[in-house]
Amino acid sequence: MLTLTSVSKTFNPGTVNEKTALSNLSLTLEHGDFVTIVGSNGAGKSTLFNAIAGDFYVDSGSIRLDGQDITFQPAYRRSRVIGRLFQDPMRGTAPHMSIEENMALAYLRAGKSRRAFFSRVSKADKARFRDQLAKLDMGLEDRMRQPVGLLSGGQRQALTLLMATTVPPKLLLLDEHTAALDPETAEKVLRLTREIVSQSRITCLMITHNLQSALELGNRTLMMDGGRIVLDLKGQARSGLTVEDLLRKFRENVGAGLDEDRILLS
Repeated sequence: MLTLTSVSKTFNPGTVNEKTALSNLSLTLEHGDFVTIVGSNGAGKSTLFNAIAGDFYVDSGSIRLDGQDITFQPAYRRSRVIGRLFQDPMRGTAPHMSIEENMALAYLRAGKSRRAFFSRVSKADKARFRDQLAKLDMGLEDRMRQPVGLLSGGQRQALTLLMATTVPPKLLLLDEHTAALDPETAEKVLRLTREIVSQSRITCLMITHNLQSALELGNRTLMMDGGRIVLDLKGQARSGLTVEDLLRKFRENVGAGLDEDRILLS
């Protein structure tokens, strides 16, 4: 479904700031996989997402999505089939537009409507948006004409999740999408994530600094270091693993322990 083959990316080559962010990385995801990714800062996690989303072109290797080579496809075209959430709840929505307009924007961007971009949203569309918002259980279905900028961080992140999946994408990228939220709101957004991904069988990659969440969510866990995948755990090899087991396996594969407090204390 998603296949990365020998992907490499070096920033600022030939300078004192040269940094190899991805190093001959290969990865294959099957349809419906929900994969969690962990690793310390600089491991290459977000760079991997940027490569898949088309924020830059890789130096070598190839990226295929659902059988199509997207290695050199521009980001705006990939965004029609790849949904993405960021750590910052303020990204992903237009604050001065209403909730209804933001949802219409996401719906139209997915290419499922033939209407002109600024044409009036139909009654059927509004009813559909309202039904989807009601599932969030945040009362947003009664605030559809309010600017998104008035929402809390958790409400905006839940709305962004809904916008990214209102037309189920071929691939969903979640880049620490609950890290900036308080624990209670983060848990609610994670629950919504599980429900939406499961119901629509969306193929999903999720970066997290919480090792416990990495083992509990989805069906597969990757650990990255130095722009490489150093651990790929699924099935029996992942079942029953504890955080201590995961840290031990990391030390065995890398020859050093994780050195980031944010991961170890989460």
